[in-house]
Order: sequence, then C-alpha cells, then structure tokens
Amino acid sequence: MSNGPNDRPDGIAADGADHKHPIADSITGLGQKIIGGIEEIGGILTGDPVTAAEGEFNLEVGDVREEIEEDLEESRSDD
Repeated sequence: MSNGPNDRPDGIAADGADHKHPIADSITGLGQKIIGGIEEIGGILTGDPVTAAEGEFNLEVGDVREEIEEDLEESRSDD
C-alpha cells in the first residue's frame, strides 16, 4: 500500500525533499482577517447575528495573530 499525499509530513515532497512555505507562514493573520470579513458580511446579508459576530471575532483574531507574527519576526532577527 502506497502513501497518499495526505500521509506525508508537512513540507515533505514526494521526492523526500523538505520544502518550506514561508509565504503561507506569513499570511496566517491576513487569511484570518479575510475569512472574518467574509463571515461578517455573510452574517449581515443573511440576517444571522451569530455569523456576523463570528466574523467580527475572526477579524480581531487576525489582528492579534499579525501582531504576534511581527513580534516573532523581530525576536528572531534580534538573535
């Protein structure tokens, strides 16, 4: 039985090479904010206050994640 693409550890290609994804690591806060914005708009358009509130929460989480990511980058550059 062969391993499928989902059975490999993150960043390990079929050829066994270790590939890093620095772009994916740096857009996590932005991605969270985009998802939150879409959810918030969807909740407003459908009249669902829970979805709108969840979207607002995700926007705030995205802001916090971006701040944390910036702090981590600064601490890594100081080392």
